[in-house]
Amino acid sequence: MQDTVDMVDDPEYEEEEPSFSDSEDFVDDVEDEELLDDILREKPQEADGIDSVVVVDNVPQVGPERLEKLKNVIHKIFSKFGKITTEFYPDADGMTKGYIFLEYASPTQALEAVKNADGYKLDKQHTFRVNLFTDFDKYMNISDVWETPEKQPFKDFGNMRHWIEDPDCRDQYSVIYEAGERTAIFSNDAKEPITVEERARWTETYVRWSPKGTYLATFHQRGIALWGGEKFKQIQRFSHQGVSLIDFSPCERYVVTFSPLMDTKEDPQAIIIWDILTGQKKRGFHCESSAHWPIFKWSHDGKFFARMTTDTLSIYETPSMGLLDKKSLKINGIKDFSWSPGDNIIAFWVPEDKDIPARVTLMQLPSRQEIRVRNLFNVVDCKLHWQRNGDYLCVKVDRTPKGTQGVVTNFEIFRMREKQVPVDVVEMKESIIAFAWEPNGSKFAVLHGESPRINASFYHVKNNGKIDLIKMFDKQQANSIFWSPQGQFMVLAGLRSMNGALAFVDTSDCTMMNIAEHYMASDVEWDPTGRYVVTSVSWWSHKVDNAYWLWTFQGRLLQKNNKDRFCQLLWRPRPPTLLSIEQIKMIKKDLKKYSKIFEQKDRLSQSKASKELVDKRRTMMEEYRRYREVAMQIYQEQKSIRLELREGVDTDELDSNVDDWEEETIEFFINEEIIPLGDLYSHIERQQRILCISCLSHHPPHFVFSVELDLVKLPLLFYS
Repeated sequence: MQDTVDMVDDPEYEEEEPSFSDSEDFVDDVEDEELLDDILREKPQEADGIDSVVVVDNVPQVGPERLEKLKNVIHKIFSKFGKITTEFYPDADGMTKGYIFLEYASPTQALEAVKNADGYKLDKQHTFRVNLFTDFDKYMNISDVWETPEKQPFKDFGNMRHWIEDPDCRDQYSVIYEAGERTAIFSNDAKEPITVEERARWTETYVRWSPKGTYLATFHQRGIALWGGEKFKQIQRFSHQGVSLIDFSPCERYVVTFSPLMDTKEDPQAIIIWDILTGQKKRGFHCESSAHWPIFKWSHDGKFFARMTTDTLSIYETPSMGLLDKKSLKINGIKDFSWSPGDNIIAFWVPEDKDIPARVTLMQLPSRQEIRVRNLFNVVDCKLHWQRNGDYLCVKVDRTPKGTQGVVTNFEIFRMREKQVPVDVVEMKESIIAFAWEPNGSKFAVLHGESPRINASFYHVKNNGKIDLIKMFDKQQANSIFWSPQGQFMVLAGLRSMNGALAFVDTSDCTMMNIAEHYMASDVEWDPTGRYVVTSVSWWSHKVDNAYWLWTFQGRLLQKNNKDRFCQLLWRPRPPTLLSIEQIKMIKKDLKKYSKIFEQKDRLSQSKASKELVDKRRTMMEEYRRYREVAMQIYQEQKSIRLELREGVDTDELDSNVDDWEEETIEFFINEEIIPLGDLYSHIERQQRILCISCLSHHPPHFVFSVELDLVKLPLLFYS
C-alpha cells in the first residue's frame, strides 16, 4: 500500500494507458453462438427448398389445348393455402403425366396444403393425393424388416363409472366455493350432502362435466385437465395456453378447447380438437369472427361437427377432421343452424333477400339431401328449438306483418317422425319471454306477456295433427322455464331481477304443487333423475346470501347449504340407460312391489337422530357380543382351577352345561299411546331416558315396547 502511494507522489511517474490488443500467441476460443445466440437464431439457413414442395397425384392427363384451363383450376384450389412460387407439370408425348409439383413460399404453407387438399375430389374420376416432396425420402428409407412396436404400459384408472353403482342410487354434484379457492364433489342425500372429494385450488376458473359424467374438466393457465375414477385421478391433460372455454363431443371421444392467446396465421391454435383417449391434437382452427360458443356444434353421435361463417356452413367428419366431401356448403346469408338430438339432420335458416322469402331448411347428412324447406315472410328473427329426442323442431319466428308496427310470434312445429315432415303453426300476439320443450314428451311451455302480467301457457302436440292449449297460468313471477329431465314436472322461476320466485308445476293435470322463494336466486339445476332440484345464489352474480338449497320435485325444501362465497353447482350427468323400453315399462308396472322396500328405507332415513341411535345400539350390541365371547372363553379356561379349588366337584354340571342354557326373552309392557309422526322420535328418546332396568347375569336382557301410530306398529329393541 505504501509503495503505491510513493509511486503516485513521484513526479517522474506517469500513468500508462490500458492496452486492449491481443498478444501474438492469443487464441480466441469464444464462438459467435455464445455471444449472439438470439441474433444468429434468425440467421437465414441454407436449404435446397424442397421442404416447400408438394407432389399432387391423380391430376387429369391433358394435352396442350386443355393445359391452361387445368392450370387455372389447380392454382385456384391450391392458392388458398399460401403463395405458389413455382408450378411444374411433367409431360410425355404431348400429354401431362398425371402428377405435378407445386412450390410454396414457406414449408408451413406446403404442410397446410397437404392437410387440407389430400383426398380432394376434383370429379368422379380424379381424387387428389397430396404429399410433401421430402416424404419420399422417408418412405424410401423404411426398413423391410418388421419391428414389433414397443408395448405401452396399461394405465388403470379404476372404475370410471363407479358412482352409478351406489347402493342408495345417490347422484353426485360438484360445488365451487370460497370464490373458487375450493372445489368439492358431494353425493346427494335427503338429510345432508356426503363429501366424496374436496381439494383446494383444484381449478383456476370453473369446472365442467363431460356429457355422460365420465370426466371432470378443470381449467388452468397452461391448459385443461380431465379427472375421473373412484379417487378422481388425473386421466388426461391438454396443453393450451390461456384456455378459457371447452366443449365435449356427445360421444365423449373428443374435447374442443378455445384460447384467445395462441392463434397465429401460419399455425391455427385458437380452437383445438383433442382426442381424449390418446391426448393427441387432432386439428387446430382459426377463431375468425364468431362471437358465440360453442363455435363447433356436434351431431348427436359425434360423427360430424359443423361451424358457420359468412355465407358458408362447413361440416367436418370424424376421425379425419376433414371437410365432408372436401367442400363447404355455400349458403348465402345463413344466420343460424342446429343439429337434431336424435338424427344426423341439420336445420338452418336464411333471412329474406329482396323478393326471395326467408326459409328454414332441414338437411340429411351425409347425403346433404334437403328433406324439408319452409318459406317464411316478413321475418325479423328465428330461433331453433329441438325436442330432446328429436321428435319435434320448433322454429320461433318473429314477424312484422304488413301494415303493422308490432311484432307477432309464430311457433312453426315440425313433426319430424311423420311422412314429409308436416308443419303446424301456433300464433302468439304477445312478446315471448321463454320457450322450452318437455324432454321426453310432446308438450311445450311458453312464458309470454309483459311484467307484471306474465302468463305461462302449456301446449300439447297431439297425434291427430292438432296442438291444444291445455292450461294457462296468469300473473306469474317468472322469466325462466326448467323442465325435469324425465318430463312431467317443471319449475317456473323468476331469477335475479325477479327475486327468486319459484313455482313447482305438475303438467300431467297442470296443478301448482307449491309456490316458494329463494331470494336473489341466480341458477336452477335439476338432478339427472328428476327427483331433486337445486336453486342457488352464485357469488359470481351476487355477493351476499351465497348458498344452494335442495328441493324435492314437489317443491318441499330439504336443505339449506350455506357456503362461503359459493360460486357454482353442477350435477354429474348419467350415461343413457342400458334398459330397453319394454324393461322400463315392466319396472313401472311392478313399482308397487318395490315401493314397500323404498318406503321402509325412507322411513329409516327420515330422521338423522334415529339413524344415529340405531347405529349406536348396533355398535353397543356388537361390543357386548365380543365381550361375552371373550368372557366365555376365559370361563372355560378357568374350569381346571375351579375343579382344583372345589376338590374335583364339577359344579357346572349341577345346572347342566352352560352351552345348553336356554335364553328367555322377558317382555314388560311399558306404555301405549298414539303419537303424531313428527313427535315420534322425540318421544322415543324421552322414553329411553325414563326407562331403567337392571341387567340379568350372563345374558343381555331384551326389552320390547311398541308404539302404535295410525295402525302402524314400530317395534323398537333396546339392549342394555
